[in-house]
Amino acid sequence: MKKVLWFLSALATALVVAPAAFAQTTGAAAATDWVGAAAAVGLGLAALGCGIGQGKATASACEGTARNPGAGGPIRIVFIIGVALIESLTLYALVVAFLK
Repeated sequence: MKKVLWFLSALATALVVAPAAFAQTTGAAAATDWVGAAAAVGLGLAALGCGIGQGKATASACEGTARNPGAGGPIRIVFIIGVALIESLTLYALVVAFLK
């Protein structure tokens, strides 16, 4: 199984790198534009962090409601506000990536 995963990751890397490796330059001093790649990586990291944050917030809200069912209403309100703010960070990163 480990060999299959290694092969698939090597294949995916080759497919990602191949277009850049075989691209033709248009002039003698054609520079590579890394802004788009950096924006994509930044958006991916922002989405990863926000996904982890939403998962932890959901787990904590479920645990808090399970421990004290009477506090379910206030916990739900704070949870919804927190998740909305976390999601707004991802959308902000998306806007920044589009404005690159």
